[in-house]
Amino acid sequence: GLALSHCVGANSLCPAGPWRSGGPCKMKRVRTVFKPEQLERLEQEFLKQQYMVGTERVDLAATLHLTETQVKVWFQNRRIKWRKQSMEQKAAKLSQFGVIQPATADSTDIKDHEEDTVDVEL
Repeated sequence: GLALSHCVGANSLCPAGPWRSGGPCKMKRVRTVFKPEQLERLEQEFLKQQYMVGTERVDLAATLHLTETQVKVWFQNRRIKWRKQSMEQKAAKLSQFGVIQPATADSTDIKDHEEDTVDVEL
C-alpha cells in the first residue's frame, strides 16, 4: 500500500483516518526513492516498451522488490517525461529551420498578433 508520513499541520490532533480531508491535519504520502539499480532496470524496460502491463509488470515489480503500483506509476511518469522531451526536441528542430521563431524580448507586431489568436482550453 501507500506509506503515509506523520500528521502535518498546525494541530497535532489527527482525524480518525487518513481519508478525511477536513481539518488542519493532512496525511502526506511518502515519496518513493528508487535505488540506482532499480532505475537502471526500469529505464532498460522503458526503452523496450513504453507500456508495461499484466504479468510483465508483476514480474518486474517482484524482481525489483517494488509494488506493482510503484512500477505502474513510474512508467506513467516516465511516459510524460518522454513526451515532454520529444516535444521540446521537435520544437528545437523546427526553430533551427526557421519554422518556429524562438521568443525574443523584441518580438514583432506580427508575432504579438499571433499570440493573441491562440485558442486556450478551459
